[in-house]
Amino acid sequence: MAPGTTLPVRLMQKVSSTLLFARIAPHFIPAMDKAVHRLTGGKVLLSARMLPGVILTVRGAKSGEPRTTPLACMPEEGGASWLLIGSNFGRPGHPAWTGNLLKNPDADVNWQGRDIAVRARLLEGAERAEAWRAVLRFWPPYATYQARIEREIRLFRLERR
Repeated sequence: MAPGTTLPVRLMQKVSSTLLFARIAPHFIPAMDKAVHRLTGGKVLLSARMLPGVILTVRGAKSGEPRTTPLACMPEEGGASWLLIGSNFGRPGHPAWTGNLLKNPDADVNWQGRDIAVRARLLEGAERAEAWRAVLRFWPPYATYQARIEREIRLFRLERR
């Protein structure tokens, strides 16, 4: 289900499409989400007030150590699977978590306070194109992010293991 078209949602979509947001948001949103998530025992993810979110835990591609990242997601079929969008707020490089998933597709997400084992799959071709259209209906600012950068934004489907 796509976020509504209420005034606060439209305002957030407009703000999140700006270059200023792309410069500032990566420095405070993940840290804030991690802190609140930890303090509430996994029950609250502040950024999920605008977009659904998961806490992804995956082994680092180089270190092999667990890496935990709060991410916006697009739930599919009520939480049977999730799409993760490697937008990096419309910045040039792929976010580190996407490289981690490419090397280590078995991961865990915390979804609505529950830990769930998942397997990630990078979407390509027609499957990616269909998912991308769904993502743009869900959160239109992703189109602005893609237009700003030369790389193709990575899309992953996470399915329960």
